Amino acid sequence: MTTTKAVTVIGTGIMGAGMARSLARAGLTVTVWNRDAGKARPLADVGATVADDPASAVAGADVILTMLFDVESVEQVMGQALPAAAEGAVWVQSSTVGLDGALRLAELADRAGIDYVDAPVLGTRQPAENGTLLVLAGGPERLRDTVAPVLDAIGSRTVWVGPRPGDGHRLKLVANSWVLSVVGGTAQAIGLAEGLGLDPQLFLDTIAGGATDSVYAQVKGSAMIAGDFPPSFTLDGAVKDAGLIADALRGAGVDDRLARALHQQFASAAEAGHGAEDLAAVVEAVRNSPSS
Repeated sequence: MTTTKAVTVIGTGIMGAGMARSLARAGLTVTVWNRDAGKARPLADVGATVADDPASAVAGADVILTMLFDVESVEQVMGQALPAAAEGAVWVQSSTVGLDGALRLAELADRAGIDYVDAPVLGTRQPAENGTLLVLAGGPERLRDTVAPVLDAIGSRTVWVGPRPGDGHRLKLVANSWVLSVVGGTAQAIGLAEGLGLDPQLFLDTIAGGATDSVYAQVKGSAMIAGDFPPSFTLDGAVKDAGLIADALRGAGVDDRLARALHQQFASAAEAGHGAEDLAAVVEAVRNSPSS
């Protein structure tokens, strides 16, 4: 059994910063790097080493964890980092990059001679901070013991979906298709209630505790009513993920019309200036429909 002691986190935005803190809290030696160094420097307060560049960040790491925005940013950064990775290091790739993206990154790892685990996560800012994410992993069984200390530190549970690169992403896109549908449907219900002259809180109160209720609908619905959107999962991220989900649906021969409609709705709200806000801001696209 390989003992993992040193972990590098590449990407310390909303999710990566919380994951780095969870890793440090678990007693692992943590190094961090982010394009915007200002987002990485505060992690020195929990004992993380803040690296100056991707190559120096990964040198000596047992596990390299990436949490960047999209496949292009991961490819660019890891293209610089992988030549400096230690022999035997494992790359845990947690950015949501889609099925094609997961395979592209697995090929990048293979060319560099680095083992690769596809490990996107379910959860937002608070679970990342608390170490209670749900990890959806795909990779060879022989790597599970090596990455277990990392996955156990960032998550409350790890679901090993299968041994192939992209297996974790398959389940991630399935789960996110549901998450985005819940948020889009909640925004529509809130907007319809307002359009019909009702207090939208009546909708949330009516479903509360019933078979159609969900914590996510209540949390996001309350944010929609308040018009307060501090980001835990950004609208820009929802736009990206909705596009990846639509691509996966088409590739699987499954109807993608709902995903495309959601993508259009999230994109409309982002284009109106809400991209850096929480995805609950999609309600603003409903309130300002071109057809109204």
